[in-house]
Amino acid sequence: MKEPIDLRGLNFEEGYIAVLDKPLRWTSTDVVRKIKFTLRRLGYRKIKVGHAGTLDPLATGILLVCIGRATKMVDALQAEEKEYVADVMLGATTPSYDLEHPVDRTFPTEHITREKVLAALSSLTGERLQEPPVYSAKKIDGTRAYELARAGEEVTMRKATVNIYELELLEYDLPRIRIRVRCSKGTYIRSLAREIGQALESGAHLTSLRRTRSGGFTLEKAFEFEEFLKKLEELETK
Repeated sequence: MKEPIDLRGLNFEEGYIAVLDKPLRWTSTDVVRKIKFTLRRLGYRKIKVGHAGTLDPLATGILLVCIGRATKMVDALQAEEKEYVADVMLGATTPSYDLEHPVDRTFPTEHITREKVLAALSSLTGERLQEPPVYSAKKIDGTRAYELARAGEEVTMRKATVNIYELELLEYDLPRIRIRVRCSKGTYIRSLAREIGQALESGAHLTSLRRTRSGGFTLEKAFEFEEFLKKLEELETK
């Protein structure tokens, strides 16, 4: 059972880590901006606020928001391993590797079996190079990749080393599968979905994503963002 949120008596400038369950369609930056705006209304005029690990707008789950002196911990928190539960649709791809864009190609799935899915997941486990999605916040010569892609420019993404520590099949209901992923920082689950499709000689894209753990912080201890914001807004002005 979650403990009730009690923010009374806190000096946020001294440092506080808010363990939040990010709502659907909010960007990580939206969450940070809203909290920062609320804190400034409470009298924290120059307070720093940052998050430790981006979640896409279509993803939910653990988002660590560091406030005040806790922002010094962002890099260390971001470097810790993450865990996700993801739904992957086989037999179709999208330009963004998720539901942000409509399906652009379809592929056969009749040849896919549970055993082949398990073999594909096994082949993608371990340390390797992964290509980030074109529609991502990765910077290319100072510009976000998604900005270039939306402008119609051809984008070449540089592969990065990631580590998939564990990849478990939770549900098999062709053409949908549900997986649990335990991975290193910098891993794109959207890219992993695409790679699963390729490994199965088909296509695939991500249809839902939930971060269930970030380092030692679990979803069971996370606060609903709206609830946290309400408690924050109820505090007296400094």
